[in-house]
Amino acid sequence: METRIGLSKPKWFVLYTAPRAEKKVLERLEQAGVTAYLPLHICPRVWSDRIKMVEVPLIPSYIFVYTKEALLRNLLGLYGVSRIVFYDGKPAVIQQKEIDAIQKFLEKSREKAVSFTPDEEVLIAVGALKDVSGKIQKVGKDYLLLHIEQLGITATVKVKTEQVRKKK
Repeated sequence: METRIGLSKPKWFVLYTAPRAEKKVLERLEQAGVTAYLPLHICPRVWSDRIKMVEVPLIPSYIFVYTKEALLRNLLGLYGVSRIVFYDGKPAVIQQKEIDAIQKFLEKSREKAVSFTPDEEVLIAVGALKDVSGKIQKVGKDYLLLHIEQLGITATVKVKTEQVRKKK
């Protein structure tokens, strides 16, 4: 058991950034020698004269940093970092397998090869049930039958693959 803060191992933590500052914060973190991960995906953006595919953060205003907890508070001094994300009174720790799952999801979505199977946990990404998780009971051509335990219901959700993501 580790008794000194200085001996703690690096872990993945979550920082909350100023709105639309994620890419600049990533640059500043890397310049400071901190390992950081900002999951980006390609999304269409519409302007009055054109539609362009741009890279946008998968989770707006969140960036993952791999550092020791003792050094985490120092990152609050970087311009664009608003706060450390806490869970249960402590800085939120993200497991490496969760980071890997996000990376795998983004790779598959770039290939447009995301597929879903029954009994798989997914997270709804858009709409009224955004960020609600459910277990797939049936996969149709353009819908999923989801059991949403938090609400105690089973719902049919019309989907495009970008509207739900695998939950790990």
